[in-house]
Amino acid sequence: MSLKVRITDDMKSAMKAGEKDRLKVVRLIMAAIKQVEVDSRIELDDAGILTVLLKMVKQRRDSVSQFGQGGRQDLVDIELAEIEVLKAYLPEQLDDAELDTLIDEAIRTTGAASIRDMGKVMGIIKSKAAGRADMGAVGAKVKARLGAA
Repeated sequence: MSLKVRITDDMKSAMKAGEKDRLKVVRLIMAAIKQVEVDSRIELDDAGILTVLLKMVKQRRDSVSQFGQGGRQDLVDIELAEIEVLKAYLPEQLDDAELDTLIDEAIRTTGAASIRDMGKVMGIIKSKAAGRADMGAVGAKVKARLGAA
């Protein structure tokens, strides 16, 4: 089942179950997908939808930090709840050991020796870990490894 069909089915089930908060987030997902499809005049595949979902999660994480700094715990809670709904559509995240193995493999494959080679390493990691890891955190780990090398 494609991701788009799954999201549509979840929207219908949330309507039937009367889950207003979940329904709101699923509708936001559908609207974001539709917006990208209309803007670029293409039908998004699962990879494209995954990109939209990751962007939505990133936006909410940014909002959480902003609302936290502003002392608005009520809004932080709403954003965190929305992130949990969004995470249900993302692939399972890599744990630290798997991520370290992936970084080591990418460094070995590219022959990276310094921080200048970070782009090559990140390119390989991004293709293998798309949607399964926070690329900002991965970038920091790669930078630390290459800086220490």
